[in-house]
Amino acid sequence: MPVIDRAKVPVKTGSIYPEPYASMMKGRSSLRLGDAGGLTQFGANLVSLEPGALSSLRHWHQNEDEFVMVTEGECTLVQDAGETVMRAGDCAAFPAGSPDGHHFVNRSDRVARFLVVGTKAPREVATYSDVDLRVEMEAGRARFTYKDGSDWAGPR
Repeated sequence: MPVIDRAKVPVKTGSIYPEPYASMMKGRSSLRLGDAGGLTQFGANLVSLEPGALSSLRHWHQNEDEFVMVTEGECTLVQDAGETVMRAGDCAAFPAGSPDGHHFVNRSDRVARFLVVGTKAPREVATYSDVDLRVEMEAGRARFTYKDGSDWAGPR
C-alpha cells in the first residue's frame, strides 16, 4: 500500500497537553500520514492551522529531529531569536538536542498547512520554552512534569 488516500486518514484534533494549554490548540488539526502508511521509524504529519491557530506550545526535542515544509498558505515560525514568515515551499529543520524552542502561528486570514517529519525515538523529552512544562514520552505514553522533573499539578 504505497499510496496513501488522504481522504481515508482520520483527522486528529485536540491536544495531549494538560489544561490550560490544551485549549490553546484550538484550530489545529493533523493527518498522521506516516502512521497511515505503517511507518515506524519516523512520523510524517500534515498539520493544518486555521487563522489565529498555534501548532503547539513553543518547544524543543531532546532526542528527535524535526523537519518542516510549508505546503499551503503562510505561517510564522517563532523561535528564541525572533519570528520568520514562511510560505509554501519554505523549510525549517530542528536538530535534536538544540534548546531553541519553536512553534508556528497562523497570523493570516486563511488556512495554512505544513508537513512535519520527525524521528520516533524510543524515549523522548520535549521541553516547553515559555511555560514551566516538559513531557516525557515512552512506549506511547506521555508523562508531564515541571522543568525540574517533578510531577505536573497545574501551572505555578
